[in-house]
Amino acid sequence: MKPILLLLILLLINNVYAQEIAVPLWSDGVPNYQKTDEVEIVDDNENIQKVSYVQEPNITVYKPAKRNTTGESVVICPGGGYWILAYDWEGSDIAKYFNSKGITAIVLKYRLPVSKSNVVPHKSPLMDAQRAIRLTRFHAGEWGLDSNKIGIMGFSAGGHLASTAGTHFDYGNKNSDDMIERISCRPDFMILMYPVISFVADFSHTGSANALLGENPTRELLEFYSNELHVTENTPPTILIHSQDDTGVPIENSLNFYKALTDKKVSAEMHLYPFGGHGFSLALGNDYLSTWPDRVVDWLKRVTNKKSQ
Repeated sequence: MKPILLLLILLLINNVYAQEIAVPLWSDGVPNYQKTDEVEIVDDNENIQKVSYVQEPNITVYKPAKRNTTGESVVICPGGGYWILAYDWEGSDIAKYFNSKGITAIVLKYRLPVSKSNVVPHKSPLMDAQRAIRLTRFHAGEWGLDSNKIGIMGFSAGGHLASTAGTHFDYGNKNSDDMIERISCRPDFMILMYPVISFVADFSHTGSANALLGENPTRELLEFYSNELHVTENTPPTILIHSQDDTGVPIENSLNFYKALTDKKVSAEMHLYPFGGHGFSLALGNDYLSTWPDRVVDWLKRVTNKKSQ
């Protein structure tokens, strides 16, 4: 068989059986975007793949085998301080774990506010997260998902974005010409991993705040993005994972968000570990900290099963 023909056959087989689908968020032009000389950078030179200067936000859908699928899905927001995306460490590696449990995972490559391609920098990440949820719900039938079991997950600054999406959502614009924008962007659950939560408390993460809002934001903007202030009885059920020795994003971020959830009688669960530091991803080889994904899946089954009853 000629090499070129063999290559074409292999590519066809790969496309047929691939469980990863890349989908652009915006097919008719990216909102809040202006063309500049910036280009997206993917840095594979270190232990973590880092993506910066995102120009065309998208989602990559990681699907388990049809026979294993549970119908649950989660949009994953990698962290990186709103400067970069730790794309494999807190994105695709996490997605593959969820696939092993029958859960479809959608890794979000969202625009970063430090890019000069944004018109209003702080608006782009949330726009992309909301669009990712709407898009997932729009394709739920096609992708074998339950449209009422679509959640959001985030790590560090990605946890801030996820918690923003979970406290600043709408139920769709029924008058929009875009069918996807007519769909609710409320996540059905939140998984927050060592999340940045507050920009007004004394434990706030100033690096993320500066990246998202600039160095001299108004008090109004700081409060808008301090998500402990925006919890309501309609905030989705939430699980938080954090370590006591996290010096990057203090544990008080999770503690205060948990209290806000409890005060509003929102179903919440929190697992605090004595060690782990910041940015531990799957915590492979790190004693019992590495069991945190099992706690999340256990919680997710309980929450989504309750929703089905």
